[in-house]
Amino acid sequence: MRLPRILAGVLAAGLMAASLLRGAPVKVPAVASGFVRESGDPLLQANDALQAGEADKALDLIGSLPNPVSADAHNLTCRVRYTLEQWDPAIHECELAVQSNGQNSNYHLWLGRALGQKANHATFLNAYSLAKRVRAEFEEAVRLDPRSPEALADLGEFYKDAPAVVGGGTNKAEGIVAQLDKVDQARAHELRGWLASDQRDYGTAEREFKQAIAASPHPALQWATLAGFYRKRERWAELDSAINSLIAAADRDKRAGVALYDGASELARAKRDLALAAKMLNSYLVSPAKTEEAPAFVAYTRLARIDGQLGDSAGAQRDRAAANALAREYKPAPNSETQEDSH
Repeated sequence: MRLPRILAGVLAAGLMAASLLRGAPVKVPAVASGFVRESGDPLLQANDALQAGEADKALDLIGSLPNPVSADAHNLTCRVRYTLEQWDPAIHECELAVQSNGQNSNYHLWLGRALGQKANHATFLNAYSLAKRVRAEFEEAVRLDPRSPEALADLGEFYKDAPAVVGGGTNKAEGIVAQLDKVDQARAHELRGWLASDQRDYGTAEREFKQAIAASPHPALQWATLAGFYRKRERWAELDSAINSLIAAADRDKRAGVALYDGASELARAKRDLALAAKMLNSYLVSPAKTEEAPAFVAYTRLARIDGQLGDSAGAQRDRAAANALAREYKPAPNSETQEDSH
C-alpha cells in the first residue's frame, strides 16, 4: 500500500534454501471488483468508502448486506481487510470469493496478494508453502485474463523475486515482460528496469524507467518509480529532480494524485526534505482521487510520523486522530513501512 512488499518472507525462505535475489517494491494497483450497481447499492457505497480510505464505513456497509453475501462482497471485504493489514481475515474473505466464483481473475489476484502479504510476515517454513500458493493464484489470474495488466505485473514481480524452488525465475519474468508489452508498455518497461537493476545493469534500468514515463498515460506514477530507483542508488540530486517532475505531473493529472503519496514515501525513506514530504501527503489527502492503493488512514499515520520528526507534535496528534476516525482497527505491524520507511 503501497503496503509492505509481498515477497519479503518468501525471499527469506529462499535465502535459506539457496542464494537468491532481493525483492523490489510491489505496486498494488487498485483493481475494480467488476461489479456495477445502482447508485444506492450499499456494495457500491462500500467500494467508494474503501477508495476514500474509510475502512470502518466500508465494513459497516458490507455488514448491512443481506445474506447470503455475494462473491463481490467477499472480495470487497478482503480488500478492506488488506488495507488494514489483517492478512488472515483478508485471505479468508478472498478464499470465499474464489469459492463462490472461481472464474473471476480479479478474485484470484487478490487472494494471491493477501497470501503474499501473509508470507511477508511468516516464518521460513510457512513462507515457503505460502509462496507456492501465491504463484498458483497469480498464474490462475493470468490464465483467466491474459490481458490483465495488474495480474501480469504481479506475476512478473513474483517470478522476478521468488526463488526457482517455489516457481520463480528471471526467464519467466522476461516472458511476462513480452506479454505486458502488448497490453501496458509502461508496466513492461518498469519490469524490465527492475530486472536490469537486479543484474546491476543500472544504466539500462534507468533508461527503462524513463521509457516507462514516456509510455505512461499517467507519468506521475512512473516518476515515483524512478525516484525510488535514485533513492536506492543514493543519487540525491536526481531524486530531487524526479520528485519535482512527479509533483508537476500530478498537478496536471489529478487521477495520478496517488503518486504524491509514493513520492512522499521516497523522501521519508531517504530522510530528505521531510517538509516537502508532509506537503505532498497533505495534498494527496485533500485530493478527490484517493484510492485503496494508498489508504487515507495509512497516509495520515505516515504524516503523523513525519510531523513528529519535524517537531509538530500537535499536528502529529491530529493526524493520528484522523487515521483512527477512518480505521479504528488499523494497527500497523512493527516492521511495516509505516513504522520503517525502508525496504
